[in-house]
Amino acid sequence: MKPMSTRVGALAALLLAAALHPGGPAHAAGTVEVRWIEPARYADAGRNAIDRERTLQSLAEHLKSRAAWLPDGQTLTLEFTDVDLAGEIEPWGWQDLRVLRGRADWPRLTLRYTLGAGGRTVKTGEAALSDMGYALRRHDDALGPEKRLLDQWLRSEFAAP
Repeated sequence: MKPMSTRVGALAALLLAAALHPGGPAHAAGTVEVRWIEPARYADAGRNAIDRERTLQSLAEHLKSRAAWLPDGQTLTLEFTDVDLAGEIEPWGWQDLRVLRGRADWPRLTLRYTLGAGGRTVKTGEAALSDMGYALRRHDDALGPEKRLLDQWLRSEFAAP
């Protein structure tokens, strides 16, 4: 029989592993690839090229973090053709500020997608996403309305059961 301290140590290691992986045991997942088609032409992805780059990078990282929602071996390729962030840019002192009023300034995202597995196409299409009621919800992130919109769409279209 193992000494009590060894069993307690093993239990502590298991609890730490569970805490580091809140979704349960690690499992294989799919892959998400994000492409931005002519981002300089987007309706509103930021006030300048640097802001647009930060915005698109943040959205891409968010989308890639959702790869665990896909079944193992599947690849979801997203090609964004337009981005129109929630709110509007307004001058505020020495800097600009994005103001969310909840009027006709809701987030809009237009994209094409392809879901593939094992070298074959499983699903393909286009999507025009928008959330007119974005101002009624709490957002903890500067891109919260857009990330929430993408999460809802990903769950409804691609999430593994």
